[in-house]
Order: sequence, then C-alpha cells, then structure tokens
Amino acid sequence: MLLFRTVFEWVDTFESSIAIRESLYVYPYLLVAHVVGMCLFVGTVAMMDLRLAGWGNNSSPLSQVQAKLFPWQVLGLVLSGITGMVLLYGQPMRYYGNIFFWVKMVMMALAAVNAMIFHRTAYRSIAAWDTDARPPLGARVAGASSLFLWGAVIICGRLIAYNWFE
Repeated sequence: MLLFRTVFEWVDTFESSIAIRESLYVYPYLLVAHVVGMCLFVGTVAMMDLRLAGWGNNSSPLSQVQAKLFPWQVLGLVLSGITGMVLLYGQPMRYYGNIFFWVKMVMMALAAVNAMIFHRTAYRSIAAWDTDARPPLGARVAGASSLFLWGAVIICGRLIAYNWFE
C-alpha cells in the first residue's frame, strides 16, 4: 500500500488535480455526470441481470435483451469510468484513506470477474437456453451475483461522502 500512497500523494500535487478540487463548478459537475453514468450503466446491467437470474423479462430471449441494452451499458460505463477517474485524480488523498472507496473498487473488480466467468461458462451455451424462461444455474448465479455486487458498488460509492471512519 505504500506504493499506492506514494502515487496518490504525487498526483495530489499536480496543478490540474488542485484546479479540479478547488474549482467551484468542475467537481460538482463531475459528480453529477458520474452519477448519471452509473445510473445508466447499473440500470441497464440490472435489467440484464434480472433476466439472467430468471426474475424478470422472462418472455424475451437474453440475446435480444442484451442486443438492446449493450450500447447503453457501454455508454454508461464509459461516462462513469471517465468521470470516476477524473474525480479520483482531483482528490486522490481524500479517496486514499476512505474504506468505502476501496471496498467499491474491490466490488467492481469482483463484478468484472463475475462477468468474465459467466461469459467463459454459461454464455457459451446460450443458444441452448436463450429463450428459456429459467436460465441454467450458472447464468442465474451470475445474474444474482452481479445484482449484489453492483448494488454494493452503488452503496459504497454513496457512502464515500460520509466516511465516519476518518
């Protein structure tokens, strides 16, 4: 963690980092854009995960749901990813010592691993179950896990502002 701290302290001294955190408008607008991006991304991911878990939109083939939602997921991911990195860049030392930030990062990494495992296992046989109202167990577990993980990301992201452990 010492390496992380050194990098965070170094970035904290950049003129552009200081300008972002001291700006009256830039930081709040970044926060708003980040929330909009997360809503777009997690909202569309949740719609797909509900279908995967077998809890919603069961009459539509997963491939159709995915085809319609994927472009919006990518847009939300790009918007929230870019704004999230700029927010971190603007206040690196605020985030470094915040347990909710680190838990959010771990939950996002686990969500990515969950998606990767799903695509390397259950998704390979999608042709066999695409139109089934109840997907196979692997798909249902992946969908439910994703809902939990992205929910935790949202909760931890919101709690970053209220870090009572400082």
